[in-house]
Amino acid sequence: MAGTAGGRPSVGGIYSSMEYGPAPEGAGPVQAWLEMHGRKFGHFMDGKWLKPDGRETSSSTNPATGELLATTLQGQPEDVEAAVQAATRAFKSWSCLSCHARARHLHNMARTIQKHQRLLALLESLDTGKPIGETRDRDLPLVVRHFYHHSGWAQLLGTELQGWKPLGVVAGVVTWDSPLLLLAWKVCPALAMGNTVVLLPPPRARLSALLLAELGAQAGLPPGVLNVLTGEGALAEGLAAHPGVDAVAVAGSVEVGRLLRCATAGLGTRLSLQLGGDTLVLVFDSADLDEAAVSLSDMVTGAGALLLVQETVAGALLQRLKMRLGRLRVGDPLDKAVDGGALADEAQRVAIETCMEEARAEGAEIFQAWAALPAQGPFYPPTLITGAATSSRCVREPIHGPVLVVLPFRTTQEAVALGNHRPAGLAASVWTESLPLAMEVAHRLQVGTIWLNGQTLLDAAAGFGSSQVGGREGLCEWVRPSWESHTRHSPAALDYKTFATSDGTQPPHGTASSPGPELQGNVPRVDRTYKLYYGGAQQRPEGMASRPVLDPAGRVLAYVAAGSAKDVRNAVEVAHRAAPGWGKRVAHARAQVLYYVAENLELRREEVASRLGALTGASPEEAQREVDLGLERLFHWAAYCDKSGGTVQETPFHGTTLQLRQPLGVVGIACPDESPLLSFLSLLAPAVARGNAVVIVPSPRYPLPALDLCQIFDTSDVPGGVVNILTGDRDHLSRTLAQHQDVQAVWYFGTPEGSQFVEWASAGNLKRTWVSHGVPRQWEDPAQGAGEEFLYQATQCKTVWIPMGEIFAN
Repeated sequence: MAGTAGGRPSVGGIYSSMEYGPAPEGAGPVQAWLEMHGRKFGHFMDGKWLKPDGRETSSSTNPATGELLATTLQGQPEDVEAAVQAATRAFKSWSCLSCHARARHLHNMARTIQKHQRLLALLESLDTGKPIGETRDRDLPLVVRHFYHHSGWAQLLGTELQGWKPLGVVAGVVTWDSPLLLLAWKVCPALAMGNTVVLLPPPRARLSALLLAELGAQAGLPPGVLNVLTGEGALAEGLAAHPGVDAVAVAGSVEVGRLLRCATAGLGTRLSLQLGGDTLVLVFDSADLDEAAVSLSDMVTGAGALLLVQETVAGALLQRLKMRLGRLRVGDPLDKAVDGGALADEAQRVAIETCMEEARAEGAEIFQAWAALPAQGPFYPPTLITGAATSSRCVREPIHGPVLVVLPFRTTQEAVALGNHRPAGLAASVWTESLPLAMEVAHRLQVGTIWLNGQTLLDAAAGFGSSQVGGREGLCEWVRPSWESHTRHSPAALDYKTFATSDGTQPPHGTASSPGPELQGNVPRVDRTYKLYYGGAQQRPEGMASRPVLDPAGRVLAYVAAGSAKDVRNAVEVAHRAAPGWGKRVAHARAQVLYYVAENLELRREEVASRLGALTGASPEEAQREVDLGLERLFHWAAYCDKSGGTVQETPFHGTTLQLRQPLGVVGIACPDESPLLSFLSLLAPAVARGNAVVIVPSPRYPLPALDLCQIFDTSDVPGGVVNILTGDRDHLSRTLAQHQDVQAVWYFGTPEGSQFVEWASAGNLKRTWVSHGVPRQWEDPAQGAGEEFLYQATQCKTVWIPMGEIFAN
């Protein structure tokens, strides 16, 4: 260092060079806690430490130095069983506590964490390699905030969430190496709603989760409410598929999400996925480039990002970025003066370097700030990749390291298209001084969180990511309707490759169809041909086949089209084209269309009821009541069109935090046989009301009421492609819907086997599923046929953080 005297820097030398000196944080509290446990940890179950014999151990090391911190156990199936049994026993009493009692427990937990906040921050930094400044100043305050916030929701459960009850035992599986904050996102709302939890922390960062469980016991959390199981590999799949687990919360890679989706298919287990990788950043030519460069340089030392920058300012922004990256410091995570810490291990460094070599071979240019890098340890320099093709792996897949991939764009439309090209988007940062442009881009990007002129703004009151973590919407992941029974389901031994590959069409059976009353001169009645309905028109099936529809006496009433996989693809194509326009239509206009459908159905009330009675054998009064309830459902969801668009979230952020309810896109729906008209309208109306386009399969036994509505849709201003009706074998058509990449959600109300297949097949694009597992509903009951869960299933939430100026900040 310049200006030294006797080996020590002089004051003048420090001011002239302005170099950082080391500012190490003492690790004494962590070392003392580790020594107190003999640096050997077991599982934490039922409020105490458990160290079963005969278990292999795994070493937890400091990624920066390789220093051994402690050893932990590699769990076995017997340990999974013990943890789930402890959580099940605790659920019986925990779920029956008063709302106020649970609120006090979570409040005490928050207080206890605050008392040991420095210990937790140090341990998280040592265990993961994250800089102490990040764990101390961001992660731990957010953990505390989550417990306080959800203590409030526990208090208000009885008034604000009436009609809901807890699920049971929740398994938390975290594979990302930042466990504390991710655990808070998942654990706090689950506990607040009355569930008990079994946690499986990431294999390379287990210690902070164990400390959190120990602090829970110190705070007075009842035994078995929070359990931590350590292990890796197949243990996550075994825990998720355990018959005693009612819900699984996953925070990790897309591959892990797919694996656990398949493992839990048919079990009736709720699955909450928080998947994805790096952040998307869009910088427009109207942005403050200096502010954007500062924010991006901070971001690149963490998980990296994909940067889309407008061509006109790309050179100026890159010049600023290279200057700042060259001054960043990477080093000891416990040094308060460093900007970036260590990678998880050498394997992660090799994986990043392999990706860099591939990018170089493809012609990309790579800038790296090697001067900031320590000589030893699994560190990686802040890196910029420019000139990569959109097909390059470094663009298509997240790079888990300090790498910023830069792509230029010319127009806003191109920027949004590039941003939406990447799957599993969690968050995006949009930089522009034009608020109208920022809001329009925020609406169009397919991510769960948008920061305008900022980054990594997080709070317990606001949702984050694509799975509605945080805020009131996040609570719905951990509750079920009060009327729904707590039923365990056993998966069938399905051959997924062959299940429902045939349409199940059988030759005509039953007695001959009655020709109806004869007209003058014995002229027969004109035959009515029932076709498929998609794209706003009636279409013949691609397979040119039909299915008989029988009355209660077994007589053939009519023949309907037997839809095939090709018909599903045709219907999804037109729905995919119609969805954006319908979703952008003014909510009041969507409501008027649904009211118009109801008006036209009312005009044919007696006719529809008569045909419904003839088909199902219902009495005239019962058939009339079903039609009237269907009309009521249309009015109900028409009323919701413009009354559930979102809220303003109350966060500590100086600005406005919006929560927007947005449509999913294309929703595939398979209807049950019970109450064929009412169930059809009860499922169709909420999806359409909230801006989705629908491909719907009516009751395979009673499809005629749905087909009778086609003429009503035609005369009610329903845009072509918004409602598409396919008749045929329910499981055969649902198979194609569940596997289709352009279908964003599937609702299946049919057999247990069909429900299992839909959940398994949804792993392809990890679409949302809502299945019945063969359990019927009372569709005439408003709670079961028009409850809040329909609104939850028909929408996805997006959080937009909008900054304000500082004139009135104080």
